[in-house]
Amino acid sequence: MPDFLSDKIVAVSILAVPLLLALTCHELAHGLAALALGDPTAKRAGRLTLNPLRHLDPLGTIVFFIANIGWAKPVPVDPRYFKNPLKGMLLVALAGPGANFLLSALFAALYHGLLPLALEHEAALLGKVLVPLTLIAQAGVFVNLVLGAFNLLPVPPLDGSNIVAGLLPRRVAYRYLSFGRYGIFVLLALFLVSDLFDLNFLGRVILPVVEAGAHLLRVPL
Repeated sequence: MPDFLSDKIVAVSILAVPLLLALTCHELAHGLAALALGDPTAKRAGRLTLNPLRHLDPLGTIVFFIANIGWAKPVPVDPRYFKNPLKGMLLVALAGPGANFLLSALFAALYHGLLPLALEHEAALLGKVLVPLTLIAQAGVFVNLVLGAFNLLPVPPLDGSNIVAGLLPRRVAYRYLSFGRYGIFVLLALFLVSDLFDLNFLGRVILPVVEAGAHLLRVPL
């Protein structure tokens, strides 16, 4: 097997569990927050579950195996159930990244618990289990920090746009959110321009947050 293919399989194996858990908990948190605020839409759609198969997006899954990044199907939310739709959507939006930042802290705790054992038994048979688990925990910190920070970008339809909208006057907020139909194209354009001209716009915004979080959790990236 070629080295690059072997390295790819190892990378995917390490990232798969943290990414599936990150995406699943992110969407579940949205659904639970909406339910707490009176919206049963996600519950009726069977999305209040930790079963990743209920949340996976086919294209997002394929992209993950190609580029090590993916996305899930958004949990359905009906803001008409909320007393204040904009404020309700703000709280629902915060729940997703909040779940990722909490998961990053839990993965960090797991990493710090496993690392001494992995180093102690690295050469033994037990090390063949502990070392991969430690790497998975480390990847879990990184994946959740990236996903949480990325979703806080104020580009519709990312969570950050609903957070910003909840802080704006009603008329301005709805006008701002109306650009959601173009948001995905803005993100794709940023990815393409960053890749073509090596400008890394998104990285310059996201990486400082990820690095700060990793430093706070004392986990090397």
